[in-house]
Amino acid sequence: MAQKVDKLLERPLYVFDLPEEILVTLTLKDQPARTTAEDDNNAVSRPEADGARTETQEGAPAAATSCALCGLAFSSLKEQRSHIRSDLHGYNLKQKIKGLKPVNEADFERLIGELDESISGSDTSDSDTDEDEDAANGSRPRETTLSALLKKQAKIADPAGDDFMPKKRKRGAGKPPLLWFSSSALPQDTSLGVYRAIFTDAEQQEETRIVDVVRSKQLPPTPPPKSGALESGGVRLPSTDIGPHYFLCMIGGGHFAAMIVGLAPKTGKKHTGVDERSATVIAHKTFHRYTTRRKQGGSQSANDSAKGAAHSAGSSLRRYNEAALTNEVRDLLTEWKDVIDTAELIFVRATGSANRRTLFGPYEGQVLRHNDPRNRGFPFSTRRATQAELMRSFVELTRVKVSKVDEAALAAAAEAEAQAQAQKAATPPRPATPSKPPKPSKEDEEAALHTNQIQSLIRRSKAPALLSYLSTNNVSPNFLFHPLESQQNHHAPTPLHLAASLNSSAVVLALLTKGGADPTVKNEDDKTPFDLAGDRTTRDAFRVARQELGEERWNWDAANVPSPISKADAEVRDKRDKSEADAAEAERRRVETERLRKETEDAEKDKREKRFGKGRVVPEKTGAEKREEEARGMTPEMRARLERERRARAAEERMRRLQGR
Repeated sequence: MAQKVDKLLERPLYVFDLPEEILVTLTLKDQPARTTAEDDNNAVSRPEADGARTETQEGAPAAATSCALCGLAFSSLKEQRSHIRSDLHGYNLKQKIKGLKPVNEADFERLIGELDESISGSDTSDSDTDEDEDAANGSRPRETTLSALLKKQAKIADPAGDDFMPKKRKRGAGKPPLLWFSSSALPQDTSLGVYRAIFTDAEQQEETRIVDVVRSKQLPPTPPPKSGALESGGVRLPSTDIGPHYFLCMIGGGHFAAMIVGLAPKTGKKHTGVDERSATVIAHKTFHRYTTRRKQGGSQSANDSAKGAAHSAGSSLRRYNEAALTNEVRDLLTEWKDVIDTAELIFVRATGSANRRTLFGPYEGQVLRHNDPRNRGFPFSTRRATQAELMRSFVELTRVKVSKVDEAALAAAAEAEAQAQAQKAATPPRPATPSKPPKPSKEDEEAALHTNQIQSLIRRSKAPALLSYLSTNNVSPNFLFHPLESQQNHHAPTPLHLAASLNSSAVVLALLTKGGADPTVKNEDDKTPFDLAGDRTTRDAFRVARQELGEERWNWDAANVPSPISKADAEVRDKRDKSEADAAEAERRRVETERLRKETEDAEKDKREKRFGKGRVVPEKTGAEKREEEARGMTPEMRARLERERRARAAEERMRRLQGR
């Protein structure tokens, strides 16, 4: 069974060429009556077969950039910023301020459908700059769209304005963009989704018969029709019947792309010889004109209407290109009129009122019309108008979405959550008690103060001041620092421990002989103060204290203090050690100086031998060499002063010689 299912889902499912096993067992699932924008967005991006993610153009995975307010996801940061400037985002912000729910793109398009203002940034095209046509040809700026819509809603909400209430709601408003099906040939947790937009209005009237409609739309694979290439690019329309087909076009930011694609899949062979099916492109054409003001936004006509006509070379070029693009698009639509008229559906994305006028007129001989029931918008975000984007959009429209969701588990989880919420609502809430740190007691505050003062005096080796502080504040010399849990107090809990660890011999001797500190107290590591002493001078301070206090004062052996020593002997040994250290340092310096001198002489000898040859008599140094050697290591100022003195002596010598004549 698993192998059979894997075979059915081994390649993406095409809505017009479904496997027979799925087609026979296909049934319509219960559809939600209304979903929020967030639900619609999640439905569009449901994972496909084998856990594959929804792919964007050129096969890149969809990015996580999204708008939580409007429930939309974007593939780049630029698209998200463009959405933030759109009317849809601004309207949802107003709704949030009023405490109302946000609307999705379909609802917003329905709300502004009867308004004359244009929407700037309503699609997510990533062209160089989105066209802001709202100010063009006398139309009002973008903010007017929101204000007009809000004013109209205020009239509808007013009891006196019942005449403004809509008599009939447009069909499909608020419905999710996907219809979901199930099949007994697939696991129970697997659902198949088909875009509602690919069905005509008549086919959507009775959703109970939608399965029969899907079965009737199945088309056998056919070889592609023969067509020739146009001189200006694109594909020439075939002269024979092309069968069921769609017309897709996008325009915005100076970019235009149109495509006529057949619904019957095209058969071919891979390099391995396996049959392959792909989309049948009957004809396609793209135009691009420089019409948008780089790094400033908006088209030239919108800028002229808002600020007056500019007289630069760039503005003239953009005006000409706008007119040329309009003529090129309309000529192409006229050339394709016969094929467009026979298309089953027409998918259009037009950014700005000027672009919509380019496509829908009114103008003489127009091909596309506003009231055509075949007109559709793309029920997902699109990008710049290119041939690749049109093909991606067609694949997205006609590919069956595969979702694997355990509905029973979701229903059980939802029921459990509902019960928990009901139980929580039935339980009276307890008054919130803010968790504040416990206030320290007076004894803790006093211990912390003594700790800071004593540690500061020990670190600065202020032995007299330390003894005075202990006596004045009646603090024991064996005082335990607070808090003991800190790392520093853990290793040095008493003043004597801290003084020994800091190698402060004067403080150690003062605490033992005058302060009465106990050397047998151990820290958490079972070490006495003597064990923390780091040099011999500090260790001698403990031995001197043992000599002065006597053996009966403390258990010196338990404190790990060695045999006693007098203070005089300790000082003599310190002086002897210091003199020996000074002598050793002097000898080290003498040896180092001699080594450097010898290395310098050897270097000079090697330099002279290289210059005059080895074994030859080395001539005496010249005056220039002697002067260079004398000036070696001097600063420029010292060299200048030495040179002045040398010249002065030479001048004095010449004067004496002249006088001696």
